[in-house]
Order: sequence, then C-alpha cells, then structure tokens
Amino acid sequence: MSDHVQPKPTWRICHAPAHGRIPAAERDALPATAFAFPRLRKEPMTDAAHVRDALARFNQVTGATDAERQEAFSNIQEAARHFGIQMRGTGWRRSGSPPRS
Repeated sequence: MSDHVQPKPTWRICHAPAHGRIPAAERDALPATAFAFPRLRKEPMTDAAHVRDALARFNQVTGATDAERQEAFSNIQEAARHFGIQMRGTGWRRSGSPPRS
C-alpha cells in the first residue's frame, strides 16, 4: 500500500474518566478503537494531549507492521482533526524511521 493511500481510520472518540496519565485499569477498559495502534493497544487518544503524545511517540512503537503504522497514522490524523490539532506531516514515513524490533 502506498504511503499516499491512507486506510480508513478505525479511531473513535472515547472519553477516559481522567485527564493526564490513564490508570492501567481504565486503559485496559478502553476499546481498541481508542488507540492509534489498535492491535497493540498502544497510544490511547482520549483527548488532545494524548493525540499529541501519540504523534510524538509514533516512531518509538515497536512490533508494528507497515500496514499497522499506516493505520495508526490515519487514526492519529482522524483524532487530530477531531480535537483541532494541526499536523505537518502527510505520511508516516516522512516522520522518521520506525524503531528496530
């Protein structure tokens, strides 16, 4: 799949009861659709701060395939639009190389 063809985002708004750090029990209760990386359950995006964190930590996530990175970037774009965050990048490959597993 090309870097220019983004998959349909799977992210859906999900409000966590607390702002800031999400306690483990609350994080575990979030649906997969609340995460940038749904299968890995990495980078929850329940508010604007968490969307910014997901974008900043995108290249630190290990164990994700290229397809999952494309999905995650699409999810981050969708969450950023929802929370009014402007993103500079247009594709996940432009934001740097993924870490080695």
